[in-house]
Amino acid sequence: MSTTLAANAARGENTSFIVLISCVATIGGFLFGFDSGVINGTVDGLKQTFQSSAAGIGFEVASMLLGCAVGAFAAGWLGDRLGRRGVLIIAALMFLLSALGAGSAHSSLAFVIARVVGGFAVGAASVMSPAYIAEVASARYRGRLATVQQIAIISGLFCAFLSNYLLARAAGASTEVLWLGQAAWRWMFWMQAIPSALFLVLLLGIPESPRYLVVKGRREQALAVLTRLYGPAEAQAKVGEIEGSLAQDQHRPRFSDLISKVTGKLRPIVWVGIGLAMFQQLVGINVVFYYGAVLWQAVGFSENDALLINVLSGALSIGACLVTVVLIDRIGRKPLLWVGSVGMAVSLALVTIAFASGSLDAAGKLQLSDRMGMLALVAANVYVIFFNMSWGPVMWVMLGEMFPNQIRGSGLAVAGAAQWMSNFAITVTFPILLGSIGLAGAYGIYTVAAVASIFFVLRYVHETKGRELEQMEG
Repeated sequence: MSTTLAANAARGENTSFIVLISCVATIGGFLFGFDSGVINGTVDGLKQTFQSSAAGIGFEVASMLLGCAVGAFAAGWLGDRLGRRGVLIIAALMFLLSALGAGSAHSSLAFVIARVVGGFAVGAASVMSPAYIAEVASARYRGRLATVQQIAIISGLFCAFLSNYLLARAAGASTEVLWLGQAAWRWMFWMQAIPSALFLVLLLGIPESPRYLVVKGRREQALAVLTRLYGPAEAQAKVGEIEGSLAQDQHRPRFSDLISKVTGKLRPIVWVGIGLAMFQQLVGINVVFYYGAVLWQAVGFSENDALLINVLSGALSIGACLVTVVLIDRIGRKPLLWVGSVGMAVSLALVTIAFASGSLDAAGKLQLSDRMGMLALVAANVYVIFFNMSWGPVMWVMLGEMFPNQIRGSGLAVAGAAQWMSNFAITVTFPILLGSIGLAGAYGIYTVAAVASIFFVLRYVHETKGRELEQMEG
């Protein structure tokens, strides 16, 4: 790594600064993960406080995802008008408001509104953080830096799981009073205010994306940013490359650019982006993230043990993402995707088999033998590992880099919205599936999606490793 830094420095590239500002952008990913994972330990508190039915709980948990879909879709449009950095600042403010509001809510409606606000921030950050990183980083290590976004997401999930576990343990249960007369589940949400405020402050110190500045005709500002990132000689060349990529179509980016002028239909690259986004969710990963505590309690674990299993899953996820950091710019994006799909299909099938072997007790809880309980636990964590070394980070890397400059904002908006709508569908239907076809039936559906994703990758996904953004075609 030190040799790489020295070589980059000799070219005038300020690698340390690029890494630093990319890490600031990934705090949005950390908050994305924290906001997604914090709900996991609060379900019992929501049931008790709001007297919610199974369908009501499903909507309260999934309500954030409606905001995510809107935020992701709007982020592309806003990013082309306010800048990548500007959208991230708006997201940071909304993260802060959501954390305070969700913890303070005394009605289901107030809670849902706060979560939708947070969801908008999550959706916007999920689109803009990888876009910003892709637009400031060199193709030589763009994949590794963009993968840090997924590490940040998983770190956020891990911290939410750990925070939930420690707060529930300190109070005795998530529904018990902890500090200042407030239940532990409320403090689980309020903890997010700390990284949200930090994100907002640090964003004020990073530059705007140079590619956005060129698109907006602010050439001198773009040149100044690129000079700081890559040195004077490289900066001039990069401005020329960006202007060249835009020369054939100089109008302001708009959603109609996603339609091919030749066929009059949606560009193939947009369909690939939508497919990547949807398959990442159809394999059911967020059932583990959002309902992990419920899932493990459903097969006989206590609330405390279930929350601890979530912490273990979060730690394994971070380790898996670190593997991707090492491999993504060496072996490429496509191999990681199809290997991940195969691994997820096999491990999900084993989870399904384990759950199918169980029987319901008088209370309606699934009872597994010790052997099958261990199989379910191990296979589920293997599934989490395969997801986080493949589809978790690689999907976001590819969405951030695969679209041509002219349609990057719009393409990300559509793909991001598809991702969050799929996430919403999976999340809101899980409690219903749990009550109708059981865990085995639900996981059988996710297994089929994982198998289908193998063929999608092999047929439609093209490698983007080592290509500059100006070389992307669509």
